[in-house]
Amino acid sequence: MSDEEHHFESKADAGASKTFPQQAGTIRKNGYIVIKNRPCKVVEVSTSKTGKHGHAKCHFVGLDIFTGKKLEDIVPSSHNCDVPHVSRSDYQLIDIAEDGFVSLLTESGTTKDDLRLPTDENLLNQIKVGFGEGKDLVVSVMSAMGEEQINAVKDISK
Repeated sequence: MSDEEHHFESKADAGASKTFPQQAGTIRKNGYIVIKNRPCKVVEVSTSKTGKHGHAKCHFVGLDIFTGKKLEDIVPSSHNCDVPHVSRSDYQLIDIAEDGFVSLLTESGTTKDDLRLPTDENLLNQIKVGFGEGKDLVVSVMSAMGEEQINAVKDISK
């Protein structure tokens, strides 16, 4: 045995933590699925009968959780689909910068400054008006596959 130490540096991201495999036949409405490399919430699932080539097929209709765009996919029900790890976190809104970035307070007391205001007009107005009135706002941030976006706001003022 040699006394040398070996150091391995990871240069690439395997992407393993972004999704997990799940059999297509077990994915249901209101679940999540990756369609065309985008994380989607399943809004419709239909399953066709087995044809002469043997596989029942699942037809998925999903809405991209960040853009709201409708995407569709057809997968044999016995095959695996990628399902994104979707998480939701709440942060208190501290500040809104002129360039559209927000400053958020994390539970550990640090700030998170890498998120932009949402593009959804209704949500954007709720945040700007509430912040302008000096209300204590908590924003919900949804994250999946390395992307994050504000998707809800709550007023926690007394």
